[in-house]
Amino acid sequence: MSRGGSVRLLMLFLDGVGIGTRDPHTNALMAARLPSMRLLLGGEPLTLVRRTATTPQTVAIPLDTTLGVPGLPQSGTGQAALFAGVNAARIAGKHFGPYPYSTLKPVIERLNIFRRMLDTGRSVCFANAFPKRYFEYMKHHGSRLSVTALSCTMAGVPLLRGRDLRAGRAVSADITNEGWKNLGYPDMEILEPARAGERLARISAEHHFVLFEYWKTDYAGHSRNMGEAIEVLERFDAMLGGILDSLDTGRTLLLITSDHGNIEDMSVKTHTRHPVPMVAHGYKHREFAALLQEKSRPGLPHVIPAIMEIFAGV
Repeated sequence: MSRGGSVRLLMLFLDGVGIGTRDPHTNALMAARLPSMRLLLGGEPLTLVRRTATTPQTVAIPLDTTLGVPGLPQSGTGQAALFAGVNAARIAGKHFGPYPYSTLKPVIERLNIFRRMLDTGRSVCFANAFPKRYFEYMKHHGSRLSVTALSCTMAGVPLLRGRDLRAGRAVSADITNEGWKNLGYPDMEILEPARAGERLARISAEHHFVLFEYWKTDYAGHSRNMGEAIEVLERFDAMLGGILDSLDTGRTLLLITSDHGNIEDMSVKTHTRHPVPMVAHGYKHREFAALLQEKSRPGLPHVIPAIMEIFAGV
């Protein structure tokens, strides 16, 4: 991605999605119908036995989330590792979350992916829309922001609002907009998941880097409600289908990954130490995966450096 270049990166962040066993009684990814993801992965899911997948358009590999630190991975340090490219758990001395540890905030401010992209002359977009009450929350609890929202505020990237969602410039965290009627937006248009995916593909054509965050997977994992877990996964998969039908893979790299495991083991309420998938599809997907696979144990901190390297000369 040179300054003003045409190459794009669309990153789909699924909170709390690891690689588990084939048991559909405990692994919601095995119980759900996920045709779009299965298509990307060559017809078979990733499991602790089948950890990698390669097709003509896609490479999927596992990423370590433990970062060499004892304990269960958490969102604060996991997302800081993923979106800033550092071993956040080692810097903090522990796994910590859901919000980033205080000592990590200067690191996030300096190294987050939005800042790095902007510093190289690229346009960025955090595609999630936030309701009015979230901005009221920020006024009183600005120190309790997720890594993604904190990265945007530190980099001067405006968070998108309800008006952006109405205008088709953003996507709801629940994909379909259904939750907005309970957030003070009773007339917000309801979208089919595939239409939300088409919208994300269009947004990705307008910016060099676009991030969409889907946190409902982590919430469903903590709930231990298999029906809820299946529903949120199938909704995401339907959105993914809309993306794949619309995305220009000749100039767009699509990445799908997570920060820690959870929904792949519904027998426990906690996070897991399982690896998470990194699915790379489209533009230079093989080169991107090869950069990760050069590491003795590819993990969350290696993603952002690989992104910046793969696009450095284009």
